[in-house]
This record gives sequence, structure tokens and C-alpha cells, in this order.
Amino acid sequence: MVIVSDSAADLGREEVEKLGIIIAPLQINFPDGGLSAENISADEFYNRLKAMEPDVPSTSQPSAGHFAAVYQKLAEMKEEILSIHISSGLSGTIESARVGASHVSGAKIQFVDSQTLSGGERFQVLAAALASRAGWKKEAILERLKAIRVHTEVVYTLETLTYLARGGRIGRVQALAGSLLRIKPIIKVDKKDGKYTTVGKERTVQRSMESIRGYLLEAYGPLTPLQVSIMHGQFSEQAKELSRLLQEKLNISRLEILRISPVLGVHTGPGVVGAAVVPAALMEGFE
Repeated sequence: MVIVSDSAADLGREEVEKLGIIIAPLQINFPDGGLSAENISADEFYNRLKAMEPDVPSTSQPSAGHFAAVYQKLAEMKEEILSIHISSGLSGTIESARVGASHVSGAKIQFVDSQTLSGGERFQVLAAALASRAGWKKEAILERLKAIRVHTEVVYTLETLTYLARGGRIGRVQALAGSLLRIKPIIKVDKKDGKYTTVGKERTVQRSMESIRGYLLEAYGPLTPLQVSIMHGQFSEQAKELSRLLQEKLNISRLEILRISPVLGVHTGPGVVGAAVVPAALMEGFE
């Protein structure tokens, strides 16, 4: 079984190559032309983004034609396909994938709406790839992905809501828009529909990170072994501080600090830091 995903899963190049995952790239559309999110480094992107202000680039999902070409090639190789994508509540990527699949005859494709993004989507894609490599049946993989989806939290804070507002992605965070420059929101991906919703708001990023810790402590308690991905844009010191805060109170068996994909950074700006968290047991047992 071959795993297909997209740029929003924040997978490293080595992980993709090692596990044979196929990534459909989302596009970043600058005024002088578009480019794949895979073809620009995080720092290069954020420096370019800041130089453009107050304008921001737009993003676009992979085309149905791109997905059709990927699925056609895999179908000719007689490969079964598991296609896992960014939340349909935040992007039309999975719908584009379904349209692409409709133009390919004979392909065996199972679609999974991750109902999340970034580190949360990454957990599901990695688990699927590891389970597939270990010889798991499709039904067992889907059951594990459902459990991961239910028990994963993706929560973050922003230095400013300006980028979400400019990109039209503010959704149910709209109530905070009147204080764009004064508050530091705590935002999560709602597991009910995969859209952004507000957990709270603070006056400083430090206080917001402490609130993230409180939210996660309430969700998991102090004893459950957890796997944690700290995600940030261009906020490395804040990422280290959030790591320290979480390690003080939570039982973390594995922690990593990762950069958010530029295609997501379009809508958050460089001042974003947060965590994707899942019970460690759900990311184990793939031997």
C-alpha cells in the first residue's frame, strides 16, 4: 500500500524518502509567480513574506490533474493507495484528490480526511506508512488512524491574527478580530469538523504558551505518555520555551521541534508556535 499526502503534513524529506510517501505539493502564489511549497525553505519564505507586507501571497491546493497523474501511475503498478490529506474544513485538497481519482479507472484508493493539519496530520501519515510497511491490513490501519484523529490535539498561538485575517482563514476566530494587534489567541483545530476555533486569548505570547500547557494538561493529565511535536514558523526561542513548559508538567516520551510548512505559514505569519500531541501508544507497535 502506498501512502499519498500533501505539503500540509509537515513531513521531512528524509521521512518521505525512507517511508516511500508521495507528497502532492500545495502552491504558494506570489505576485511574480507561483511555486511549490517544497521548493522554498522556511526562512527564505518568511523573509520574503515580511518584505511583502502589507500584501500576502495566496495558496492553492494540488490540482485534480496532478492527483490523477499520481493515481494513474500507482494504478498501473497495481498498488493500493491510501490518500491522507489536510482537513476538508481548511482546504479543498481532499476534494481535488477525489476529482482526480474519478478520472482514473481501476485504481484502489481509500481517502482519509485527517480533520487536522501540520503535526496532527503528520502523525496520521507516519502511522499509516509505518503500519503499511509492517504489513498491516487496510482495516487495521484505518482503525488506528481514527484513534489517532480522536486523541490528537493541535493547539497554537500567534503573535498576530493579521495573516489569518488577510488570508480569509479566520473562521470562528472572527470574534477576536477587533483586537488583532493586542491579543495573542490560543487556537486549536476542532476535532468535530476540522476547523479553527478559539481556546482562549492572552496579552503576551508567554502567557499564551502557558495556557497551551494548561489546555494540554487538562486534555491528557500528567501521567499519559505523550509524543509531542513543537511546531513554529520563525519563532525558535519561543519553541524552546514551549518545549520547556510542556516538559515540566506532561509525561513526554518523545519531543521534537519542527518548522511549519511555508504553505501554512502564509496564513499564520512567522510568529506562530504550538504543539501537536498524541498518546505515545498510538504511534507505537508497528514492528
